[in-house]
Amino acid sequence: MSSTNALADSLIAKTGGLDWQERLQALAAYPEVRVAFSTSFSKEDQAILHAIAEAGLKVEIFTLDTGRHFEETYTLQQQSEVRYGTAIKSYYPDPLALEKYVQACGVNGFYESVENRKACCFIRKVEPLTRALDGVDIWISGLRREHSEQRTEYALAEWDKSHQLTKFYPLIDVDQAELDAFIQAEDVPISELYAKGYTSIGCEPCTRATQPDEHPRAGRWWWEQGAVNECGLHMKDGKLVSVHVK
Repeated sequence: MSSTNALADSLIAKTGGLDWQERLQALAAYPEVRVAFSTSFSKEDQAILHAIAEAGLKVEIFTLDTGRHFEETYTLQQQSEVRYGTAIKSYYPDPLALEKYVQACGVNGFYESVENRKACCFIRKVEPLTRALDGVDIWISGLRREHSEQRTEYALAEWDKSHQLTKFYPLIDVDQAELDAFIQAEDVPISELYAKGYTSIGCEPCTRATQPDEHPRAGRWWWEQGAVNECGLHMKDGKLVSVHVK
């Protein structure tokens, strides 16, 4: 996913030497473009939400409600909307597609095969994301290079071929210690699941807590050990970005 459009190049030029909060604030220099931020209520996304609200940026904020989230995730969404005085728009799976999937594979059919799991992720996440990003020029994402080896080469801003927009990663080079320090200093609300050993939080039936010696994403789709540890939301040159759990 190389930076091939003028907007991505402009963002890199304007924000490369700034800290991550200043990078977000620099978006105000693009009043003519439509900017959206997708949140899964992770630590990264909560920090970005806080910064957006504090700066009063004109950014659309949305989340993908798969219907299988932890109760703690829904609680945090409500707390965040109250704390920051903003409505977070939820996008839901297509009910007919979901009905057909459940009829064919069962409610928890994703445990049966990688193909079933990817199909479930597509219906609950990937297709709703396509709707959410329709007409958007800049998509803000909380990805960081520390998340995986595959993300170490990500640029600050890149052309997203699959969605035909510019993807912007303000936290891309921020490490865990800096992120945690910001969250503590600003009293940013985070999921109670982190205190219970969860390091990467997705749908409830597909996420477990991790041990200190495990990869942070080892708790996602843990029954697929050695498989591609992604759902399909983040693509590279129109292809799935692989994250292998060792």
